[in-house]
Amino acid sequence: MRIVQESSRKTVLEGRLAQDTSMSKEESESAAAALTYSLDEKEYGKQSSHLAFQASSSGISILDQDHGSFNNPIVRDAKTSELSARDPAGESSESDGETWSEEDFAEVPVEFQEIFSGHTSPIARCRFSAAGTNVASASVDGTVRIWTYDSSTPTSRNATIYCGAEITSLDWEYKSDRLLLIGTAEGGIKAWNVDAKRVVCDLSTGAAFPNVLDLKCSPLEPIFVSAAASRGHGTKGIERMGFASLIAWNMKTWKPLTVLPLGEDPPAITSVCFNHNGKILAASATDGMIHMFDMSAGLPITGWPAHDSAASCVKFGPDEASIFSLGSDGKIFEWSLHNQGQVLWSQDSSRFISQGSSKLPRHEMALDTNGRRLLVTSNTLTSPLYQIQGKSRRQKTLPHGAPITSVDWHPMSQIFLTGSADHSVRVTSIP
Repeated sequence: MRIVQESSRKTVLEGRLAQDTSMSKEESESAAAALTYSLDEKEYGKQSSHLAFQASSSGISILDQDHGSFNNPIVRDAKTSELSARDPAGESSESDGETWSEEDFAEVPVEFQEIFSGHTSPIARCRFSAAGTNVASASVDGTVRIWTYDSSTPTSRNATIYCGAEITSLDWEYKSDRLLLIGTAEGGIKAWNVDAKRVVCDLSTGAAFPNVLDLKCSPLEPIFVSAAASRGHGTKGIERMGFASLIAWNMKTWKPLTVLPLGEDPPAITSVCFNHNGKILAASATDGMIHMFDMSAGLPITGWPAHDSAASCVKFGPDEASIFSLGSDGKIFEWSLHNQGQVLWSQDSSRFISQGSSKLPRHEMALDTNGRRLLVTSNTLTSPLYQIQGKSRRQKTLPHGAPITSVDWHPMSQIFLTGSADHSVRVTSIP
């Protein structure tokens, strides 16, 4: 039995595209026709056979762990001095048929950088709040810290939360900017109120799906989606992930709204993201698929095989006309949402991502607010920073002392976060 009839799915998608991208009726019909494909009777996600897929100087200061303030500024001239840490990634990589050596990744110019040293174990996730004034960072020992990097920002929300389990996901609620969602490797989802400084809800994805790989709040509705996975047979990376559970939750009642259908024994969902109005959800999976859902109906509307390896992360482009995906092999694609299967832009960051040595549950990427720069986590000491629009530039961040495990971008400014296995989080402002 088909999950959704093709004609009804095409109608839903036409409406969504027309609403979300200001397309004309003719354009939305054309785009929906390109995006719609038949679902296999046994398994959601198989494509129709006729579709072919292609796939200056910097000021650095350190935030004191005990007192919660920045002190001892270290001034570094990017032109005349070098850091002692050495990036071991010296090999070349290929992108768009060209070979890029280490020298092609110039160190990004930095306006300022703040270093938060309030954790005592590797960083699992770090996220700016919806307004960008606070940062939440989590370490693998189950500790979450909420802090500020700007001395002009009140520290009243600063807190330390002990969750008692490895943290695997974080996300801030958008509208009030008061709630932080925390997901763990033991099936727990906690909602922390930063003003009341307490856990207001403690949920569980169930014993069958203990690994909460991602959490995302809707930008407009009081809804969030959890992507949880059963336990796999391996000990690291995607081998730890089994089958997927994808649930939409009501943030007023803290009850499940719907289980989004993925078919029988679906591969784990590694990453989810909403479009700008929360009506469409995209999800990436360990079989390389990208799935898209109509959140009003709670049903899938399309999907395509985006990667030969596991898909680690997915992000909507800021213009809603494209979607970015990152594979566990380091391949990055920007996919057109008007012509399914068309690759608009691509990069190969495999020199920074080595599948064999990765202990991360998944690599991730962050887009700046204009959709012009993309930052990726790294198994080396520096993260690649790619220019998407205009002249293609390849830069890298200032080095950490260990691999970079999490990245995020400020919602309004050219400021990004890098969390590392060296126990630190850096806030970096660039021109």
